[in-house]
Amino acid sequence: MLFPQDITLPMLNTISRGTLIEHLGIEYTALNPDALLAKMPVDQRTKQPMGLLHGGASVVLAETVGSMAANLVVDREKYYCVGLEINANHVRKATDGYVYAEAKPLHIGKATHVWQIHVTDEEGQLICTSRHTVAVIEK
Repeated sequence: MLFPQDITLPMLNTISRGTLIEHLGIEYTALNPDALLAKMPVDQRTKQPMGLLHGGASVVLAETVGSMAANLVVDREKYYCVGLEINANHVRKATDGYVYAEAKPLHIGKATHVWQIHVTDEEGQLICTSRHTVAVIEK
């Protein structure tokens, strides 16, 4: 198992209160053995003026799950992880409902991690794919 057993979804969602994560309606939905998942509504908070999911909102979702996943796999007494770089390819539009992000590790090192995040729509179609590099920082 990649993630610690003492972490729960209610804990993750509680620590997100009062942040951009809560403002955009992002909610953690699953903590699988090798992936962290979350969902975000496609609504007035996350759309651009043309009525489509804003690419920046997709990136916020991707960085949210990637960064949280990274922080869950380090010794949280000694380290924390922050975004170092993120890229995203927007491959399909979304206009309503929810989009879903799944973060899986590509590399977990002592100083950096690389996470792959796929954002899909309610039919499972790829909306955005992102690669997120985080720095592991000593407290």
